[in-house]
Amino acid sequence: MRLLSFSMNGAVRAGALVGTDGVADLSARMGVSGVRQILAEDRIAKAEAAVTAADYRLSEVTLEQPVPDATRIFCVGVNYMNRNEEYKDGSDAPKYPSLFMRTPASFVAHGQKLTVPRESEQLDYEGEIVLIIGKPGRRIAPADAMDHVAGLTIMNEGSVRDWIRHGKFNVTQGKNFDGTGGIGPWIETDLSGVDPENMLLETRVNGEVRQKDTTASMAFPFSRIIEYVSTFTRLVPGDLIATGTPTGAGARFDPPRWLKPGDVIEVTVEGVGTLVNGVKEDI
Repeated sequence: MRLLSFSMNGAVRAGALVGTDGVADLSARMGVSGVRQILAEDRIAKAEAAVTAADYRLSEVTLEQPVPDATRIFCVGVNYMNRNEEYKDGSDAPKYPSLFMRTPASFVAHGQKLTVPRESEQLDYEGEIVLIIGKPGRRIAPADAMDHVAGLTIMNEGSVRDWIRHGKFNVTQGKNFDGTGGIGPWIETDLSGVDPENMLLETRVNGEVRQKDTTASMAFPFSRIIEYVSTFTRLVPGDLIATGTPTGAGARFDPPRWLKPGDVIEVTVEGVGTLVNGVKEDI
């Protein structure tokens, strides 16, 4: 099932994709306030059973972030091994995941435009796979990690590069400008057809392939990331974990290739779908 959030007449509702262009209204069919309630109450199987027909066409609704009221958004930095080499700083492979946090306000949904902030022209793209936590847990063993994942979604973890370097020990400000990242279009809950340790991810800017790699290149696979994060905090339904981006971001070109108004970024993840965002200037 492709679980999603959508809005109509100013109200955000839980839904599911029906075929390629239909939406089932799960808020009406199940009496739920949103996707996070479905996750928190472990009602994915009931949601699947409720998807019997489309209530709307995709063109009639506005897609929102898959979990608009996400409890927390954890992000893993420099997690593809060739990205560690890309920095050319002679550092050894990391022993532990590098983590930072983002806010829901720093993202827009599928089909919406990222904003180049007035304060910088260095808006960059980063295609990523995102884990959606559906089952709570603390100190989760790697062997049990994927049992805590309700599904996967896609992120363009947009970064304002010069603001990342403002602080010596943090990247918070450069990662949290309002509306600089994209997330969506939905949560794929059926992972039976994919191998979490060998999933293909591709990022295209105006049709040009900029990033292409598989999760086999990750320094820390999904299971290790969940184990590590759940060691210091109890994961709860509605938590999101972005798992890192491959080499090929705009900052690594010479000269750098920053996003500009009018650009279109597509991030495709095998078995999940494609996230599409345009770019606009801050007005």
